[in-house]
Amino acid sequence: MPTHTTAPTPRAAATTPRAGAREWLALAVLMLPVLLVSIDTTVLSFALPQISLALTPSADQLLWIVDVYPLMLAGLLVTMGTLGDRVGRRRLLLIGSAGFGLVSLLAAWSSDATHLVAARALLGVFGATLMPSTLSLLRNVFLDDAQRRLAIAIWASGFAGGSVLGPVVGGWLLEHFWWGSIFLLNVPVLLVLLVVAPFVLPESRNPSAARLDVPSVVLATVGMLPLVYGIKTTAGHGVGALGLGALAVGAALVTVFVRRQVRLADPLLDVALFRRPVFAASVGANFTASFALAGLVLVVSQVLQLVVGLSPREAGTALLPGAVASIVSGLVAVRLARVAPRWALVPGGMLLAVAGYALGAVVAQDVGTGGIVAVFCLVGAGVGLAETLTNDAILASVPPERAGAASGISETSYELGASLGVAVLGSVLNAVYRADLVLPAAVAGPDADAARQTLGGAVAVADALPGPVGAQVRTVAEAAFTHGVAVTSAVAAVALALVGLAVGAVLRRAGLGRTLDT
Repeated sequence: MPTHTTAPTPRAAATTPRAGAREWLALAVLMLPVLLVSIDTTVLSFALPQISLALTPSADQLLWIVDVYPLMLAGLLVTMGTLGDRVGRRRLLLIGSAGFGLVSLLAAWSSDATHLVAARALLGVFGATLMPSTLSLLRNVFLDDAQRRLAIAIWASGFAGGSVLGPVVGGWLLEHFWWGSIFLLNVPVLLVLLVVAPFVLPESRNPSAARLDVPSVVLATVGMLPLVYGIKTTAGHGVGALGLGALAVGAALVTVFVRRQVRLADPLLDVALFRRPVFAASVGANFTASFALAGLVLVVSQVLQLVVGLSPREAGTALLPGAVASIVSGLVAVRLARVAPRWALVPGGMLLAVAGYALGAVVAQDVGTGGIVAVFCLVGAGVGLAETLTNDAILASVPPERAGAASGISETSYELGASLGVAVLGSVLNAVYRADLVLPAAVAGPDADAARQTLGGAVAVADALPGPVGAQVRTVAEAAFTHGVAVTSAVAAVALALVGLAVGAVLRRAGLGRTLDT
């Protein structure tokens, strides 16, 4: 296979041949890891009730099981993008795919909560090798500007679509198999990638890539852990020394990281890119949209199974329209951008998601499958529209030679948004649930502790207690949880609205118009 060193400039692209069947097959192959990484961000949400019963994690462990995967992705994406520039992006993609498949086997047969947290962390490490490689290779496979633009839109829709497809696929698997089966899904898909990729993907590297700065790698990864832990602890248990201390440590490490990047001649993260208003606003929109979608999946997966009473398969099927809406809106975004300015389309997508969350706050007290489907369709369509255009705006706002760094930041914002969406919105939900839950006097000791940890724990306690007492526990637990859903939905709606309006103002001042090259 030929080796490409840089993406072509627009002038060069005008004289290059258009992509044929082989290049579109390459896009299909590159979509496999994108979908898997995105699905793995949300698929675990539907297995949480079964995991709670099988591994008996605490509330904090349960959040870490979900959260550590996107957290490790966010901390390592920029690092792995730089590493791919040096060793070859296709090579890194193949190495990461093999590792991702092997660790998926370890996660499937986890024996306790700590084991599963560790396996999810390793999945995040190998997942971080996949995402930067896909976009970098895509830019080298599609040399024609218009075709590359469509390919990027399809690639971007895979993130939003995969996030929603995770619960759908997970629900079907959980209906037929045990909770570990959601990880075995990765193995056959990655085997296909490992077999086909060497024949359809060209190798791509940058021979003059900057050396990997190890202290920056450590600071970027380690700095995220106490920061997110502090947010979770403070949101879930109130202001305390532990949470504030973790926040202070995380903020200090991130500050040291940023200052080091400013001083380095070849930084791991080019912070100067954030001086570009379009770039900074688009990254902020990407982050917030991912924050909203990942948090919603965590909430509705529990509502559909534990409150509405659907099976995992039924719950997953209920979210299928949201998956379709997300994918379709991402593809339609390319055509909409030809007739409407992106300064209106991007915040428009985010405000569509606001409408979904606002509806969620209204229907939470009288929750039903139809209301959840409507909420998910609105949020999924809004996120799909916004993220497709923000990913393209991020790449279009920087020179071609800095596109690799820009794509790494774009992907980092997506994963960090998903991580904090689970952490913050999950913690708000848990805090309201615990504050509202008033258990019957007959429930005490370990049963009371389990019921206060999670709704899944309360349902398990209710099922084990005598009829009237068990029914009362279930009633008060569901009431506390649905109130938490209403509050969480309102918090997410306000955050989305504020960011959407701010992004629209920035993009309008920058004159970001109709064409994708503006």
